[in-house]
Amino acid sequence: MRQAVEAQVLSPHFELGEHGLHQILTDVVEDVKQSINQDIDGAEILHGLLNAPWLQSLLKIFECLQKYRRDSPAPVLEYASGLSLQLLIEIKSLPGCSEDAKELYRLLRQPHLQALLSAHDTVAQKDYDPVLPPVPDDVPDDEEATRIVCLVKNKQPLGATIKRNDNTGEIFVARVIHGGLADRSGLLHGGDRIIEVNGFVVDGMEPEQVIQVVARSQGTIMFKVVPITERPVHNHTMVYVRTMTDYNPQQDPNIPCVDAGMSFRKGDILEIVDQTDALWWQAKKLPSDSACAGLVPSNNMLSRKQRESWWSQPYLPHVCMQTLSTVEEEEDLMAIDDKCVEADEETFESEELKEEDDFSSGRGGVYLPGFRRSIRLCRRRLPGLFHQSCHTRCPNSCLNALNSPYEEVVRYQRQPKDPHRLIALVGPSGVGVNELRRRLIEVNPSFFQGAVPHTTRSPKGYEEFGREYHFTSREIFDSMVSSNRFLEHGQYKGSHYGTSVESVKAVLNAGKLCIIDIEPHSIQAVRSHDLKAYIIYVKPPSLERLRETRRNSVITTNYYINRPFKDEDFQEMEEAAHKMESNFYQFFDHVIVNDELQNSCAQLLAAVRKAQDEPQWVPASWIRPATDT
Repeated sequence: MRQAVEAQVLSPHFELGEHGLHQILTDVVEDVKQSINQDIDGAEILHGLLNAPWLQSLLKIFECLQKYRRDSPAPVLEYASGLSLQLLIEIKSLPGCSEDAKELYRLLRQPHLQALLSAHDTVAQKDYDPVLPPVPDDVPDDEEATRIVCLVKNKQPLGATIKRNDNTGEIFVARVIHGGLADRSGLLHGGDRIIEVNGFVVDGMEPEQVIQVVARSQGTIMFKVVPITERPVHNHTMVYVRTMTDYNPQQDPNIPCVDAGMSFRKGDILEIVDQTDALWWQAKKLPSDSACAGLVPSNNMLSRKQRESWWSQPYLPHVCMQTLSTVEEEEDLMAIDDKCVEADEETFESEELKEEDDFSSGRGGVYLPGFRRSIRLCRRRLPGLFHQSCHTRCPNSCLNALNSPYEEVVRYQRQPKDPHRLIALVGPSGVGVNELRRRLIEVNPSFFQGAVPHTTRSPKGYEEFGREYHFTSREIFDSMVSSNRFLEHGQYKGSHYGTSVESVKAVLNAGKLCIIDIEPHSIQAVRSHDLKAYIIYVKPPSLERLRETRRNSVITTNYYINRPFKDEDFQEMEEAAHKMESNFYQFFDHVIVNDELQNSCAQLLAAVRKAQDEPQWVPASWIRPATDT
């Protein structure tokens, strides 16, 4: 029965009759009631359906709609605004009119009422579509189809770039910028040929001249274009990347449009919104309030630029192979510093023992591992000997730097059941990295812990296996090195030291938060799916603040124990910080300027909590399977 009703509704010749559809169904209900007494199967169900109040209401609404279709209201007049104008003229011509007439005159002159009457006339005349001029009779058969595009200028840029065909002099739309005025209108597309701009024929003009015509236009811009025959399929898949290098469009002679270019610095997060062009992508820098994207080099384009720049530079030793100072420089430093005493091995050992006593005393027997002077001195002056394999670990290796100008990232939120993220502190020697780490662990030593390092030297009388160090043989240590089980390792006074991945995982798997300090060339080792390291860079303040805040502080070097800071130390710290930022800033998740120690400790604690509890941008390879990357 439902199919019959739908067919009737769609039939233009169907009439409800004198009593209407409601009366017809009422008769049907009566017939069904008679059928119930005859015990017909399903009759009672059908009776309940047809007698339902909601169905009766819908049928009444249907009758009203049908009546409206037959007797739809029509405007009494099609020119209400003209009648209003005539009435205003007559009221004004009266020699003396009443107050009511004057009030009516004022009301009819109100712009809102005039606009309402004009809208009424538009609806009454059904004047919805634009009036197109008639097609001339003498149009050639090969005449190209053109489109008139009208855009209203506002404070935002037009969001389109143009190019000129050097052979024909024709002007084309090179690209439409995502989020711009032209993109939102949907009327201009890359490849459209522009014939006129506000009545000016642009064929043969230079692109700069066309831009001047657009710039001088006020309010409305009228384009006459020949649409592109086949529009390209736009790739608007959103991809988020972290930039591994700096870029300035003002210094790029190859960019198609400098004004459309977008600059970025190492570590910025970009949202790639269009990869249609193989050489130039469209992107937004996050966070951003701008709806319009900017032009950036594609991954292949930027890699090529980096290779060209790298080969044009004079030869420099790799950063992983450089040392901050040589033995001769240390000897010179010893010669000029007559106020300090050279420290021998026994002095270092006594200082280590004293340091352990300081850390364990007065804290209820709680030992804070991971603060051994030997392992810190192992890498302080000879970073070239405290290293990982350049090709497997160093993020600044030539191959990675040239092939990965962008690193794809995703938004990651650690779940309560997941292990905590490793906290890795990086900073130049003397800036206070180890002191910040020690103070943070002292806040809650049962939760914040350091990783126990490995060493090949023999244990001292007060040392326990697994507390100060994991003591191991040289053969086992070398085997761990060859299998890349160390985050970093090195040699000091004939013994080998290293921080292993297993030591870090042991802390994290116990539900605790592991905090370590590393050298910059070990960053790549901790940026892994298993550790998900959060890198915090501890930056020194200005030279003036260094002299002021470190006036009463001391520094430990390979040859001196706790000697006062000198201006040479501050300058060396500043130079080391500059090198770290130049080579590794893109990997820093957070930066703390260690100006005042107490304030820096509070900032560090807040950053650690943020890394565990708030969403962060992390490499996509940490989240996706290896086959998807």
